[in-house]
Amino acid sequence: MALSSDMVRGLLDTMVLSLIEEEDQYGYQLALAIKARTQGLFEIKEASLYATLQRLEEKGIITSYVGEKTYGKKRRYYQLSELGKTYLRGKKGEWKELQVIMSYLLEKNDGTHS
Repeated sequence: MALSSDMVRGLLDTMVLSLIEEEDQYGYQLALAIKARTQGLFEIKEASLYATLQRLEEKGIITSYVGEKTYGKKRRYYQLSELGKTYLRGKKGEWKELQVIMSYLLEKNDGTHS
């Protein structure tokens, strides 16, 4: 079952930023990491990824720099700004809260939740 584009759109920032938090990454590296971490269940479209990166950079959440040449081409790497670190903490908190809310709503009404 494919995830709806509306659902994914709301989660792309968190997906991308959580990977950049681990280490500075370039676009294609991010796409591969998302596919690997989701065990192939989700592949981000290149256009969606680069639109997300551009929007996050315009908002000051990430910054970019040109790295060393690899295979004859310079790559643009992305890193979290200080604003981005704060923003990601908030997004992680929202995700945890959403997990609790959804577990209440989706579990059988037996008075328990995980």
